[in-house]
Amino acid sequence: MPESDKHDAGRSASLACRVLLVEDDDEVSSLVQASLQQQGYTVDLCCDGEAGLDAALSGLHQVILLDVMLPGLDGLSLLNRLRAGEKDTPVILLSALGEEQDRIRGFHSGADDYLPKPFSMQELMLRIQVLLRRCYAAASPDDNAELSDGYLQLCKKEKRAWVRNVAGESLKKLDLTPVEFELLWLLLKQKDEVLSRPYLYQLVLNRSFSRYDRSLDMHISNLRNKIRRYLPDAGLIQTVRGQGYRY
Repeated sequence: MPESDKHDAGRSASLACRVLLVEDDDEVSSLVQASLQQQGYTVDLCCDGEAGLDAALSGLHQVILLDVMLPGLDGLSLLNRLRAGEKDTPVILLSALGEEQDRIRGFHSGADDYLPKPFSMQELMLRIQVLLRRCYAAASPDDNAELSDGYLQLCKKEKRAWVRNVAGESLKKLDLTPVEFELLWLLLKQKDEVLSRPYLYQLVLNRSFSRYDRSLDMHISNLRNKIRRYLPDAGLIQTVRGQGYRY
């Protein structure tokens, strides 16, 4: 596809997208807001955590750009409360804290992506477009499918997952982010097959694999922890050393 066509396609996708930007740095927020609006996005800006949480809980936005270091309620606390409220709006964390442990904390809190500051607007735009494609893609025959085994039940259309408790008596809802759901769907759909890291990076994270990028491992860790709340000894998602993951 020519570059001009790619640009037009990205702009068309942005026209129906409403973005929530929660950022207290005036210079950063002005640049991000202006750049997004230039591409056709509608942008709502909040400058502190409490106002950001209220806006995020409204459910009016397709993507949330969330600074970590905010006055009042910090970004990770906001994100934890958002996920506790069963809101699965995709979230990209923006932070000057770019060390591995900072990213791990972000993903554990329910982030879909993490972009260290300083960042280029081109990279931010690309990451937003990836999230939009992943979470709001056009319907396909697979969208009405359901998957289940003795432990899990997944609904593709609703992007919801349930797990049976240890006694096998009742289904409990798993609160998964969009990325976690897509990972679990692929693993269960291709049960007993080893799915390589490069394969999962391309299909779920929509980017090339890098051995220095721990994002996938963090999402897998979050999935395991959420399942273990109900099935502490199941070990459903296995690591195959040097190859990838298997359900």
